[in-house]
Amino acid sequence: MAQLATPAFLEQLKATYPSRDALGSDVVLSNPWCLVAAVAFSASNVPEAIPLIWEYTLRDLVEVQGNELSQEQRQQERLALARRIREALLQSGLLSGMPRVINSLLALNTVMPEELREKQVLRDTNKHMSEFDKSGRDLFLAMYRDTGDAVQSLLDSAYPDLGWWCNTIGYGVTYGGTSVLSQVESSFTIVAALIAVDAPRQITWHLANAQNGGATLDEAKAVRKIAMDVAERAGLVWKAGVPEVV
Repeated sequence: MAQLATPAFLEQLKATYPSRDALGSDVVLSNPWCLVAAVAFSASNVPEAIPLIWEYTLRDLVEVQGNELSQEQRQQERLALARRIREALLQSGLLSGMPRVINSLLALNTVMPEELREKQVLRDTNKHMSEFDKSGRDLFLAMYRDTGDAVQSLLDSAYPDLGWWCNTIGYGVTYGGTSVLSQVESSFTIVAALIAVDAPRQITWHLANAQNGGATLDEAKAVRKIAMDVAERAGLVWKAGVPEVV
């Protein structure tokens, strides 16, 4: 397969997301395009693109890091970038399947400097399941807002274990298990994976949820386009198109 994640294509994806009023490292760290692109490539079964996205974004970060930062601060920002990409990929596994995430994270690890690799589990493994029940419910309602109870009832009616699993394992353990990504960034991750696996009902839900979490209409549209551009480049054809952002 010819290289899909070319510098020109990645530059195009980066430019798709609306620019924010940011200075220094925040220009890179506050732009979620790389998370969306990495997840969309991973979910499209193109794990070899992930190291290229990482290296491209890391170069961007290194270029904007100010001289006033200490070496330790520079490393912390680079670790934050690495951690964000890893976490986005992990969260997407609920939707695209863990084998694809495993392949993507292993590919990323081949180019990850030792000092930027994770040394321990970030989630609190000592939490009782009832705590994840509650935190999952809180995050679920924060994302879905007025439609939360209706969606939860739909899941419960299909299979009570499905409703429990989505709430506790999905939202409690997976999406809300760390503070690495914000609520809206998790929504962007979800949207990117859903577009790559052609799940239109859920795409509609989570494009709305991204805006519930604070994304603007233009930002939600940009995430949709980035994920679609990646999936199309990987050869995906949607059965009935991709829902628009409303």
